Amino acid sequence: MFQSNRFRINRRKFIQYGSLAVSTGILAACTSESAIEQSATEPADSDAAGPQALDPVTVGTSWYAQAEHGGYYQAKATGIYEEYGLDVTIRQGGPDVNGTQLLMGGVTDFQTGYSLSSLNAVREGIPLVTVAAMMQKDPQTLVVHDGVYDQLSELKAAPIRVPTAGRVAYWPWLKAEYGFTDEQLRPYDYSFATFLENEDMAQQGYITNDGYFLEKAGAEAESILLADNGWGAYAYTIDTTRRLIDENPDLVQRFVDATIAGYESYLEDPEPGNALIKAENEEQSDQLMAFSLDKFDEYGIFRSGDALDHGLGTMSQERWQRFFDKMVEAGVLPADLDFKQAYTLQFVDHPGSAT
Repeated sequence: MFQSNRFRINRRKFIQYGSLAVSTGILAACTSESAIEQSATEPADSDAAGPQALDPVTVGTSWYAQAEHGGYYQAKATGIYEEYGLDVTIRQGGPDVNGTQLLMGGVTDFQTGYSLSSLNAVREGIPLVTVAAMMQKDPQTLVVHDGVYDQLSELKAAPIRVPTAGRVAYWPWLKAEYGFTDEQLRPYDYSFATFLENEDMAQQGYITNDGYFLEKAGAEAESILLADNGWGAYAYTIDTTRRLIDENPDLVQRFVDATIAGYESYLEDPEPGNALIKAENEEQSDQLMAFSLDKFDEYGIFRSGDALDHGLGTMSQERWQRFFDKMVEAGVLPADLDFKQAYTLQFVDHPGSAT
């Protein structure tokens, strides 16, 4: 059992983790207590002596509560986490929340993440590990006006509004894969206003809400999903620390299993999870969440690729290798990086695992 200094983090490491979060666009959550001290010797189920206490766990999400986080809220709302012996606190993220610092400082036990952020953590010597990937497809898009561009390759000369996070993530890949140039970049402000004024312009978007907000703005536009054009990042991963994996793998396994069960439930009947999401974030309407759920299904955001055979949360060595190779080609990562330190397949069913 670790001592009370588990929350301490020196200034150098704090700055280092903050730099990683900014450079990779990690957006995460607020505050809570660490679960590292929870003893793996006390299983979740109870015996004749009576029920065991639930293990407290905090998960930080990458943004404000929304349908993309539905599995966490569903697992909490329906008692799934409790069935796995967990008392889970969900902390919303946001544009000013640094998830890496919180996770590494022991404030959160798990964070929602992204393939590239995990690989960058290895490069920076940060012991962050991805243990599951909830989304097989990253919902990232480029939004274009109807009838102007038909495919991604046609945007090579278009002005494109991309935020800082995108400029250090998929933008180098677009340059290497499709010949885009930095001269195309334009400022980004989380609004479609400038985009609507220029029919030649494209803008970063999200397949799960683009159409909803564009329709409200009266715009005729469409989204080009990067994942359907070669962008192979896992999205909405479950990340934790190597220390928690080493010290309490049982807790990690239960959290992964329960969260997967939460997403399976949410994708079938989202009402319980949606109620909690709306309570946390009043900007999430029933209409918006219904739109997002429809896009999850239409584009195979959760259920596609290896997930069709191995279930939600799955990852594969081959796909991690392929994505890493693309990032090396794009000049984002060094070729000698030990990229396998960024993830572990031990907590999910995956290609090559025993059946």
